[in-house]
Amino acid sequence: MSKLHLVFGGRVTDPMTLDFQDPANLDVIGIFPDYAAAEKAWRAAAQRTVDDAEMRYVIVHLHRLLDPDQTTSAS
Repeated sequence: MSKLHLVFGGRVTDPMTLDFQDPANLDVIGIFPDYAAAEKAWRAAAQRTVDDAEMRYVIVHLHRLLDPDQTTSAS
């Protein structure tokens, strides 16, 4: 299985949480085939909003959601 990663972000109610203010209007950056590509996209998106403490971008490991029994040591 591909190790897909989703990068998205948006305005949060509290910078210490992932409680997005408006989930319907999240900024979806994309789905990436590996962590390195996802991290590069995440860094670029986060850097654009570095001065806005209420904006958060995250990387979601889609492959872990699709196959929860998959171990981290499996390739």
